[in-house]
Amino acid sequence: MGFQPIVPFSGLAGWAFLQRTQNAQQKAFESGAEIQRDTAYFAENIGKISTAGELVEDYRLLKVALGAFGLENDLPNKAFVLKVLEGGTLDPESFANRMVDKRYFALADAFGFDLGTPRTKLSDIASGLLENYRTRQFEVAVGETDNNMRLALSLDRELTAIVSRDNSADGRWFSVMGNEPLRKVFETALGLPASVGALDIDRQLTVFRDRASAVLGNGEVDQFSNPDARERLNQLFLMRAQIAEGGLGISSGSIALRLLQES
Repeated sequence: MGFQPIVPFSGLAGWAFLQRTQNAQQKAFESGAEIQRDTAYFAENIGKISTAGELVEDYRLLKVALGAFGLENDLPNKAFVLKVLEGGTLDPESFANRMVDKRYFALADAFGFDLGTPRTKLSDIASGLLENYRTRQFEVAVGETDNNMRLALSLDRELTAIVSRDNSADGRWFSVMGNEPLRKVFETALGLPASVGALDIDRQLTVFRDRASAVLGNGEVDQFSNPDARERLNQLFLMRAQIAEGGLGISSGSIALRLLQES
């Protein structure tokens, strides 16, 4: 059994501990046999892949490919993944382009099976993907102890990717709402019930924007181009998540006071 990341506390105390120890813990995790086997196999064999079908049929390669984008839950969904990869990103009407969750666009773009020569034939394709895979697998392992910490670890990366894209204000919100991990963070931080997802998509947009304006003083996603705004959102998420779990370690009164101060 490989190294299991340690998160001894929930909420902000756990986040502070994880930030202090992340580099050492991640290094220990990445030295584990399973990660070593996965990454070595991918590095040795991805260059042999010429089509999306070949990638999808190789379980070990597909495991790393999907894991590099936080899409490991789609591993059994071969037909779906094949459609994403084969459609590519060049055609504005491709499957990946039409999906709200842009992690699928990133997956299709990384492999470029709609190009004359797929990116699997580039000598450097493995390096970036494997770095992403190691990072995300560490987050998965953290999530086995505390899923809120997994979401907190991914927040900065996922939100930065959205605000850095050339997109409309509404488009950024749709991207947030379509990204399952980010959506959970926003719902929790803004005090929204998961049932808001049953509303019409345009109504959801209004709810998220209005609630962000009320809680954060700004209803637009582009505010999170500022690292301080991302950290504030993360703190709100962790504190509200801790309230939902009973406060674990600090009183509900002190958490509520901190929330008022942060708002």
